[in-house]
Amino acid sequence: MAFIQWRRFNFFNKQPAFVNGSVPGRTWNTIKENNFLCSTCGRGFLLFGDSQGYIHFVNNSFQVISSFRAFEIVVTHLFQLKQHHMLAGVGVDEEGINPVIRVWNLDKRDKLGNPFCCRVQPTIPASNVPTEVTVFAVHENLSLMAVGFTQGSIVVYKGDIAKDRLTNKTIHLTTDVVEPITGLSFYSIGKTPYLFASTERCVMSFNLQDKVAKKNVLDNRGCPLHCSMMSNAELDNQFVITATDAVYLYLPDSRGPCFVFEGEKVLARWYNGYLILVYKDRSKGSVPSTSTMRMPDKNMVTIYDMKQKLIAYSSPLPGVQEVLYEWGSVFVLTADNNLICLQEIDIHQKLEMLFKKNLYSLAVNLAKSQDLGKEGLIDIFKQYGDHLYSKGDYDTAIIQYIKTIGHLEPSYIIRKFLDAQRIHNLTTYLEALHGRGLANEDHTTLLLNCFTKLKDVKNLNKFIMTPHTELHFDVETAIRVCRQAGYYEHALQLAEKHSKHKWYLKIQLEDAREYSKALSYIRKLPFTEAENTIKQYGKVLVHNVPREATQLLKTLCTDYQPTEESNVGGSSTRLKSTAKSNGEEFIHIFVNSPNMLVEFLEHLIKVEGKASATVCNTLLEIYLHKMNQTDSMKEKASLEEKTLKLLEDMSSKKYETDQALVLCQMLNFKRGILYLYEAAGLYQQILRYHMDHETYGLVVETCRRHGDKDKTLWQHALTYFAQQRDVDCKQYITQVLTHIDKHDLLPPLLVIQLLSRNPSATLAVVKDYILRRIRQETEEINKYEQSIAGYREETEKMKTNIHELKTSATIFQETKCSLCNHDLELPTVHFLCQHSYHQHCFESYAENEDECPVCTGHNRKIMENLREQEQALASSLDLQRQFASQLKTSRDGFSVIADYFSKGVFNKLTLLSDMEKSPGNSRVPSGGASLIDPSLQKELLMMQQANMT
Repeated sequence: MAFIQWRRFNFFNKQPAFVNGSVPGRTWNTIKENNFLCSTCGRGFLLFGDSQGYIHFVNNSFQVISSFRAFEIVVTHLFQLKQHHMLAGVGVDEEGINPVIRVWNLDKRDKLGNPFCCRVQPTIPASNVPTEVTVFAVHENLSLMAVGFTQGSIVVYKGDIAKDRLTNKTIHLTTDVVEPITGLSFYSIGKTPYLFASTERCVMSFNLQDKVAKKNVLDNRGCPLHCSMMSNAELDNQFVITATDAVYLYLPDSRGPCFVFEGEKVLARWYNGYLILVYKDRSKGSVPSTSTMRMPDKNMVTIYDMKQKLIAYSSPLPGVQEVLYEWGSVFVLTADNNLICLQEIDIHQKLEMLFKKNLYSLAVNLAKSQDLGKEGLIDIFKQYGDHLYSKGDYDTAIIQYIKTIGHLEPSYIIRKFLDAQRIHNLTTYLEALHGRGLANEDHTTLLLNCFTKLKDVKNLNKFIMTPHTELHFDVETAIRVCRQAGYYEHALQLAEKHSKHKWYLKIQLEDAREYSKALSYIRKLPFTEAENTIKQYGKVLVHNVPREATQLLKTLCTDYQPTEESNVGGSSTRLKSTAKSNGEEFIHIFVNSPNMLVEFLEHLIKVEGKASATVCNTLLEIYLHKMNQTDSMKEKASLEEKTLKLLEDMSSKKYETDQALVLCQMLNFKRGILYLYEAAGLYQQILRYHMDHETYGLVVETCRRHGDKDKTLWQHALTYFAQQRDVDCKQYITQVLTHIDKHDLLPPLLVIQLLSRNPSATLAVVKDYILRRIRQETEEINKYEQSIAGYREETEKMKTNIHELKTSATIFQETKCSLCNHDLELPTVHFLCQHSYHQHCFESYAENEDECPVCTGHNRKIMENLREQEQALASSLDLQRQFASQLKTSRDGFSVIADYFSKGVFNKLTLLSDMEKSPGNSRVPSGGASLIDPSLQKELLMMQQANMT
């Protein structure tokens, strides 16, 4: 007997199937003396058929729970279906006739309490001669049964096996052999059933789907009785026969593999992936009879694990009659009707056994076959790896450690290979860790350090160029490690591929110092990214590539567009700039590049409709500094023109120019100062500026240019010239006086007081001025005296008129209507003002029945003048009281007086021209007092408005 490369183990414990004597009922010992001819198992029972025609049911406590007479003479074959609670058997009811098939439904009982027999089927071979049945098989679909006879014929019964139906068919299969059938097994491919059959000299198959079952001889070797069976899925459900030289496997149309298990086999069974073979004892040459199944005194029972290719158990046992399997154990029925239990040890005991022999690969396979679970497998992989590591087989050990990824802490393995300085193996493990997506930043750092130490550029490139969909490491960590190791190109590739803009620019600018490339990269970025980047690295770029960087800044502040299609976020569409940068935020970048700053600021002012005040003031300051620093007159003149143009632009766009004015004053830019004063309307400051610089002609010129806007300029100019003691200012004083006199800007007395402070100003300077002023004053006095006399005369006339109206009767002598100028006819309307009207004319034209239509307009003017005088008087009194109160309560009386001066309260009163004169009407000058008594005017008006009919 040879077992080539099959390791031998003892995975089964042998023990007798003891019966607990305290358990009531019939036990195995009560039927032990019976002559068992057949047996089967399944559905939780061991079933035995004896020579008396009885079938006995034994449970897992080895109690005989049921025995009933199935046949009158003998039971020769039993078949328990695995998927149905159905039992089929073959036995003899009468001597000299063919055996009978009976089928029992174990879920039902007959009147006697025995299993219900649902079918009785006589077995009739093709020769119709009574013949013994050698083998019996039932299909799990409950529609096929087959029996094989000693003379070589096979009969198949089609139809529901649980019912006696006339429609059930009987098929006789032709085997062309005259020898006992030793094996029958059903097999299905889809809905096509096949029947395997064997004799001692051949193996054949039949297609039962065809009307005439076609025989297919598969092999010209066969097997003894009880040495064939069907395997399960672990051997692809093949038909198995056990010959003397080997074990052969078959499919319906071909021969499969074989296993060389030498030795004469007397029994073969298939159990849960195990092939159980019972070998004949070599010291005995006899073969047991098929009718009694008696075995020689000693048999070798061997259990093969066909998947793991190992012998799970092998031991001699006395006279094996049958091998059964139920309740997770194998039961061997010996010649003396003893049951021996072969109990399979649990998986953990098996693994311990394998671990002791360092058979880790076999332990892994065994654990997988028995579904030990991931945790169990991981523990095996770890122990296997530790074993290989201890032997120094690092390459194989790392393979086992890789299998623990996701369950075993990576630091356990990493520490081992760091200590052993096995960088190659550590690299392999870390790559696998990243491949599973379970690496953290530290693992990525370590892996990249391994690549760089090994100078493994190929794998480094492969790792870095991982597609986005397969990315399983932290990109920033990888970039950082490559940068630290000096692999700048790899770090740049990684940063560019994964759009890590900050890292790309940091490396390009700080390490590689490729400023132009960095600038080109920035131009590809979306607006926001480009803006943030230029804010961070703008100084470096402007310092090293000033013109290109300045151009980029210009576009950012105007119409920036990425130079290429952006793939940020996986999008391939061109990004449109929806905003522009604020130029003020980039001014600090040019701190060491003033020329570029000028170019940048000029661009902003040119392209923007209204640049910010900060931009304009910054450019102004640079212009002024450059103007002071240059010695070239041409350049200075150009800068002056640019500066003035800038100031004009700022003024036209309503900028606050305070800062610009301060800059011009600090850097002494005269033209700019004067322009800003003039633009802001600060004429006093312009005058003061020329006074401070003693440019007397410009003082007078300033008064001429701006005196109409601010008349106090002439007064200040006169005061200034009057105070000059060491300079002869007569000509300037004369010019000022001429203008003051022409426009009557100052009282003569004030002029004389101002000029008296200058000792060089003689009477001749003011002689002509004084004479002119005296003549003007004399003429004005005469004019006012004449007006007063006229007003007095008018007043006297009014008083006389009023007296007459009050004391004398009024005679109406008008004969014509004052409106239509026709002769008056009654009824008429007369007024005291001597105007008369037809009644119908008066009613048609009069606005008010109490007023004369002709005098209405004149009277209204008088009343309006009276109301204006009353209001002016009231306002003047209120203003006086308010001024006195504020002056009394204020801590700073001067500021109160200045405030009232600014409002023009103390300006001299000017009388308007005389009012138009007409009877009974006078006009009051604005700002002055009427020379006619207002009470008289009002009384006269009231009397004139009285009418008579």
